[in-house]
Amino acid sequence: MNTAQSQSQDVTSPVAPELVATDRCDSCGSQAYVRVRLQSGELYFCAHHADEVRAGLQPTALEWHDETDRLRDEHGA
Repeated sequence: MNTAQSQSQDVTSPVAPELVATDRCDSCGSQAYVRVRLQSGELYFCAHHADEVRAGLQPTALEWHDETDRLRDEHGA
């Protein structure tokens, strides 16, 4: 048996689940459209508060899951 065989690894990142109406902004309690995964845990934000904290959090975020495009879709904008 040849132990030096190369094996291809199927590395897939898990798909983040969609945010739901019960996910609430940690700043104001409105419906969350952005989930930020940090080393210390997750934060949820409405579109307004996500815009406010983006510059400070995005550089250190492990994941920035943004569903604010749903606002345009839901409201026909």
